Amino acid sequence: MDNKKPIYQSKSAIYISVDIECSGPIPIDYSMLSLGACIVGKEEDDDKKNSTFYIEIQPISDNYIKEALEVCGFSLQELKAKGMPPQQAMKYFADWIAKVSVARKPVFISHPVAFDWSFVNYYFYKFIGWNPFGVSGIDIKSVWIGKTNAKWHAIGIDDIKKSLGLEHIIHTHNALEDAKEQSIIFKEMMIELG
Repeated sequence: MDNKKPIYQSKSAIYISVDIECSGPIPIDYSMLSLGACIVGKEEDDDKKNSTFYIEIQPISDNYIKEALEVCGFSLQELKAKGMPPQQAMKYFADWIAKVSVARKPVFISHPVAFDWSFVNYYFYKFIGWNPFGVSGIDIKSVWIGKTNAKWHAIGIDDIKKSLGLEHIIHTHNALEDAKEQSIIFKEMMIELG
């Protein structure tokens, strides 16, 4: 039996897939409404308390784009009542990251990383003053293109899923389910492409 760690695991880093749902395209004017995360390679573990994270967050403004709310299915009014205050939410997420990272560097995995990262980074700095990920982020599509020489404009996440035999995994716009989807894609991509 080969005891070598899978390529998506590391002694010095822990890969965490992160997805968010929001009320619009930019974090200063719109709100991050939910955040889901999971450790890459542990998205289906029975111990979901330690390997996954999910939170719904109170909006920071009343601004929204109708289509954004339709996609995620949230109501700003409902989240004002039942969502966690943003400062508490980001502290809770930072604590979870610290717990699962132990002595390893957490690395933010997403698609598209520029979108999800912009909200998470903004919220971390605005509400707790720092970002546990530092500036460590990996975009799934960028890694695929670098490994396969595909053209940026000619490939999307659905093409990557199809190439990996993962087209059965549905993108739901639930932040935790989509973080798990990204985790599986990243894990399989690293196994397939090395």
